[in-house]
Amino acid sequence: MNPPFIHEKAICESTDIGEGTRVWAFAHVLPKAKIGKDCNICDGVFIENDVVIGSRVTIKCGVQIWDGLRIEDDVFIGPNATFTNDRFPRSKQYPAEFPITRIGKGASIGANATILPGLTVGAGAMIGAGSVVTRSVPPNAIVVGNPARITGYVTDSADGKRQSAVGQERASLTDIHCRGVSLMRMPRYNDIRGSLSVGQFQQDLPFMPARYFLVFDVPSQETRGEHAHKACHQFLMCVSGSVRVLADDGAHRDEFTLDSPDCGLHLPPMIWGTQYRYSADAVLLVFASHEYDPDDYIRDYGEFQRLASQRPE
Repeated sequence: MNPPFIHEKAICESTDIGEGTRVWAFAHVLPKAKIGKDCNICDGVFIENDVVIGSRVTIKCGVQIWDGLRIEDDVFIGPNATFTNDRFPRSKQYPAEFPITRIGKGASIGANATILPGLTVGAGAMIGAGSVVTRSVPPNAIVVGNPARITGYVTDSADGKRQSAVGQERASLTDIHCRGVSLMRMPRYNDIRGSLSVGQFQQDLPFMPARYFLVFDVPSQETRGEHAHKACHQFLMCVSGSVRVLADDGAHRDEFTLDSPDCGLHLPPMIWGTQYRYSADAVLLVFASHEYDPDDYIRDYGEFQRLASQRPE
């Protein structure tokens, strides 16, 4: 038994405080707030009533956690980060109910960041210091700026280096962590008349395509994909411009830059795929092994992680 520690100069009115949690000086926790185990509530933090905080959460100094906040396990909230819960605040005027803002498991919010109400910050996401988050953030995304935009994704690469299609051999890269994902170079021929890249479906692609689609004219700040397939394989080729692709197998993540028309990325089933940072001239060609079937899509990242964890090794 490891009872919570409440500093003598803190005001903690809630009795729903988990084991091992520490509430430090000048923090104020209202009666109906729920706080999990092994949290660290630092000096000068205010926590309102309709708040649920998971376990192993760190909330640094000067943060106010207002009604409607749902903070999952292992979240880090930096000093003076600001949450809001009313899009149109007026003095002495209150909404019928406050919108729910969700901070996903393992997310980190940098110092002085501002989160608008009713948004979801996905699991594992990182919010840069001073950022103003005006839209929901996908899982594992790195966002910075005002308004906050996606600049990258958290991956397994120790140095954050992204794999580029340029210069890679046709064989799969040895440092790709996601199971079954491969970056491939297709045959290319160059002469004075120009360049040609060709592929034979049964010989050069890892599956026989049943359909294709093209993605283009995507604003650079937008993301595409953000789903997985239960059965469908995909093969992505950026035939013009460049695009970044995140692959996630539920346990590992890799990021690629597709920027050459003779290179392709194979995403097998049960890989969460996200495309972002489209250049203005980007045209992404995707071959798919199956005809379109809405039931083959997994669009909720939490559900994807659950299904991926059940997949046999």
